[in-house]
This record gives sequence, C-alpha cells and structure tokens, in this order.
Amino acid sequence: MANHKSALKRIRSNESKRVLNRYQHKTTRNAIKKLRELKDKKEAEAMFPSVVSMLDKLAKKNVIHSNKAANLKSGLAKHIAAL
Repeated sequence: MANHKSALKRIRSNESKRVLNRYQHKTTRNAIKKLRELKDKKEAEAMFPSVVSMLDKLAKKNVIHSNKAANLKSGLAKHIAAL
C-alpha cells in the first residue's frame, strides 16, 4: 500500500486516466473497423476526418505511438481512394 498522500492520489488519477484511455482507444478501433467495412465512397469520405481526429488525439496523449497513427491514417486513405 502507498505510504504518501500524493501516492494515493496518483493511484486514483492513474486509474481514471487508464479507464478513459481504454474507452477512447476502443472507440477509435471500432470506428476504424466500421470505416474499413464501408463500401460507399461518399460515406467513407464523410467519416474519414472524424477517425483521423480520433487517431491524432490518441497520438497526442501517447495512448498510441505517433507513427502508428500515421500508418493507420495512410492505410485508411488508401482504402478510401481504392473504393
């Protein structure tokens, strides 16, 4: 068990951040899957900016690596262009 008040607070804040990060990461992954399943180019192009925004936010907060975000965005852009 933690010995300092600050350590107890850090445990609480880490847990709340972990839960939020997991939620945002899972939501983004689901959005990517949904975008990849779309067959209509117009729908995919409309959804693309929101997915890119989600990826950028995750990369900014270091939930995912910035290069991974770039690779995912590139792959999604190629997918949409091929529709």
